[in-house]
Parts: sequence; C-alpha cells; structure tokens
Amino acid sequence: MKVQGLITGKRVHTISAESTINDLVEKLSALRVGALVVSPDGKKIDGIVSERDVVAAMPIHFHELDKLHVRDIMTASVTTASAENQVLDLMNLMTDKRIRHIPIVDESGFLVSIISIGDIVKAHVNELDAERNALIDYVQNPR
Repeated sequence: MKVQGLITGKRVHTISAESTINDLVEKLSALRVGALVVSPDGKKIDGIVSERDVVAAMPIHFHELDKLHVRDIMTASVTTASAENQVLDLMNLMTDKRIRHIPIVDESGFLVSIISIGDIVKAHVNELDAERNALIDYVQNPR
C-alpha cells in the first residue's frame, strides 16, 4: 500500500518558528496531535516540533521556558517522504530512526501532508485483518 492511500483528505497543521513554546503547547493540545511542521507558509518546511521536543527542553531550559520559541527546540533536519512511498517502508524508516512523524512532500519538496506512526500502525493492522478475513473465507468456502 502506498502512502497516498493514507493522506487523502488528511490535513497537516503547521506552526511558525517564531511562535512561543506556550503557543506550541496550546496548539498541540487543542489539535490533539503530537507534532507540528514548522513552516512560514504551509508549504516550505523549516523543521518539525513535537511534544517530545518540549519534554526534552524542560530539564535544560525550565527556568526560561517562557522565553523560548519553536525555533529553539525544533528539529531542523527533517526526514520526509513522498506519497508514492510504500507504507511498510515508512514503518521501517520510523522504527530505524525512532521518529513518530514524517511530513509528506510533493516532487518540489513542498509540504502536502504528514504521517504519524499511529497512521502507519492502523493501516498495517487493517491490511493484516483483510488478509486474515480472506484466508478464513478461502478455508471456509473452497471453490
């Protein structure tokens, strides 16, 4: 299965690098997502920032958390993928790199969507369930 099947109609949320950490936390909470793509215009990717980045910054910057901006804690080197990539390949990539979100870009490198590990697992479970049902049907109804 290609990633394209998972991103149809899926919206990607972004945040500015200039936003405060408070803005970031409020947006993550309000949207009930684990990461936001850092982008000035919703197309160009400057980075990615997740709840994990906030937690990692706390021990170091706890006394000045209110002075920090997204640019101070975001991951600037972003792993991206294409809608043409296979879901299984992304699962392996996420496992190997220990990342939970991958922005999906078009052929020009512009942001089109985002895939989470939850999306990947759900698709994989659905695929396995469909195979299981097909096998049960085959065994119970031989032709």
